[in-house]
Amino acid sequence: MTELPPSLTELASRFGIATDYEDWSGRRIDVPESTLVAVLAACGVRAATELDRAAALTAQDRAYWSRPLPPTILGRAGAPTSFWVHVTHGNPAEVWVQLEDGTVRTGIRQVDNFAAPFDLDGRSIGEASFVLPDDLPLGYHRVFLRSGADETSAALIVTPAWLGLPERLGARRTWGLATQIYSVRSRQSWGVGDLTDLTDLAVWSASVHGAGYVLVNPLHAANPIKPMEPSPYLPTSRRFVNPLYLRVEAIPEFADLRKRSRVRRLRKDVQHRAGALDSIDRDASWKAKRAALKLVYRVPRTAGRELAYAAYCDREGPALDDFATWCALAEKYGGDWHQWPDSVRHPSADGVAEFVVKHQTAVDFHRWMQWQLDEQLSTAQSRALSAGMPLGIVHDLAVGVHPDGADSWALQEALALGVSAGAPPDEFNQLGQDWSQPPWRPDRLEELEYQPFRALIRGVLRHAGGVRIDHIIGLFRLWWIPQGEAPTQGTYVRYDHEAMIGIVALEAHRAAALVVGEDLGTVEPWVRDYLRARGVLGTSILWFEQDRDGAGGPLRAERWREYCLSSVTTHDLPPTAGYLAGDHVRLRDSLGLLTRPVDEEFAATEAERAAWIAELRRVGLLSKHADVEETVLALHKYLGRTPSRLLGLALTDAVGDRRTQNQPGTTDEYPNWRVPLSGPDGRPVLLEDVFSDPRAITLAEAMRAQTAVQPTATC
Repeated sequence: MTELPPSLTELASRFGIATDYEDWSGRRIDVPESTLVAVLAACGVRAATELDRAAALTAQDRAYWSRPLPPTILGRAGAPTSFWVHVTHGNPAEVWVQLEDGTVRTGIRQVDNFAAPFDLDGRSIGEASFVLPDDLPLGYHRVFLRSGADETSAALIVTPAWLGLPERLGARRTWGLATQIYSVRSRQSWGVGDLTDLTDLAVWSASVHGAGYVLVNPLHAANPIKPMEPSPYLPTSRRFVNPLYLRVEAIPEFADLRKRSRVRRLRKDVQHRAGALDSIDRDASWKAKRAALKLVYRVPRTAGRELAYAAYCDREGPALDDFATWCALAEKYGGDWHQWPDSVRHPSADGVAEFVVKHQTAVDFHRWMQWQLDEQLSTAQSRALSAGMPLGIVHDLAVGVHPDGADSWALQEALALGVSAGAPPDEFNQLGQDWSQPPWRPDRLEELEYQPFRALIRGVLRHAGGVRIDHIIGLFRLWWIPQGEAPTQGTYVRYDHEAMIGIVALEAHRAAALVVGEDLGTVEPWVRDYLRARGVLGTSILWFEQDRDGAGGPLRAERWREYCLSSVTTHDLPPTAGYLAGDHVRLRDSLGLLTRPVDEEFAATEAERAAWIAELRRVGLLSKHADVEETVLALHKYLGRTPSRLLGLALTDAVGDRRTQNQPGTTDEYPNWRVPLSGPDGRPVLLEDVFSDPRAITLAEAMRAQTAVQPTATC
């Protein structure tokens, strides 16, 4: 490969853009110049020519020296925090801290800084360094700087050194169900599982079987018009929730609705339609539910309810207004804001305020639905805890958002346009992945004091005992793919992980919640060590736990991680019965996703299965002539032999389901995220049937037993 111009390498370095990387097989890969130029363009930097790059480097230098303080200063509790200030060379610099409670801390210590002054348009700028005390409380504070008549400030974020597990969990291990709640339909839901179904599932698993949590798929908002995006990992907004998950009849005003019979007819019709289909039809369910919600929305609210609604709107502020406005605009102009009239293509565009005035009711309807979701999420968590769960609902945070959706419209300044996030080729997705999601711009996040990210994490933890962060390594570095290019033509862009993980830890600390990072795939070795040192749990999937440093084969239970959520399978694989039968190989073969002959794939799968069967027999969990159900049970009992603090049971495994919820690398080639919960025979299973299913009861009781005692060995 042609050597890169030094100016391009320097620019890429300043923006955290990798010019080479190590792939999943250990090979060193050089990033093409065209990729670097495109990624820099997404950061607002022209770099196609030497002249462009020289101008960009000069602008970077000037921007740095023009700034009196860093845009955001990050600190850890119990550790000193150093930062620079820029003032006219030779002038005094007075620094103090204002804590978020209003308290002022002075006497900030200055330390040596031997940086040479910088000439900024004839003004000599000097740099000084200060160190903050190590006893500052956790929180969002401000650092102030005064030099002569000039005064300015910057954000100071002090984060926990260690998060760990909530006090209410104590030293106990616990287990929980993992579910795609849209697939878990009851006799009362509208063709799609909802928040009342989630509440009932949590209460059953806790009060009857001692579960400590329910891990649910991302409940993020989808576009409100047809077709509704089925993937919970490609939402229109991560800040707000999909009203498809509302239980209409659980809204207090439903009791005063005169047209309740009409609502019941709408529900009956959509249930009848759902029963005749082999997949989840979100569009039909949403059409019926939206009509019912409109009726309930028009019911007058009591004075107390009006006050509660006003308080909710006040707390959520402009972000709620932007989201509701986008939804109403989408209903008028379509779901892709890039195709809207110029007058409404940005939240601050001239036509937006006029639109809101003309469509006040439509906008308020979407605000109101978010209020109802907030109340029903609160109920789900409250009842889960009351049923005995130490954690309750653990929510899932998707990596990003739809490029045409509400968040990408509202947060245009914070997102990188012209690229999408994804993943490079790895052992399980050998063509790489393009998730079509615009990534955060690291530089803009810092300039915005991480406000959008802070609000996102705070929102997902508002009614939760924890959060699972999908692809948490994306908070360290994320694979950016230039528009129109294959996933193989991307590169990594680094984020300030100290800020990103620190903010997650701070918000989780305040919510008394835990954080689970999905740290599968291509991960730099030090990242897992860093997460462990910050008290963030990792993720272990049994099939991926291999002894890569020893004799090969399954990693023995006593060598698994302690600070971890461990389970047998995940939503990107078939349920365990299907995996044991090689369904994942057949499916990928039928979809043309294999990169080696199918016979080789089957041979590798059979070798993997045989190795795990041998391991189960070695530890005395499986007899020689065990059937599939006994094998599934033994695999889950094996989790109990690990030191992992959280154990997970997929609801699909609990009912003997075999169908994959999602096949990575596909969209409509397979009914991703549209597969209803089903039994071994492929027939849909309703939530009420789960409660009496012998297989579910057996597995749930096995999980209870595994967490009732501590493992004999830890590592």
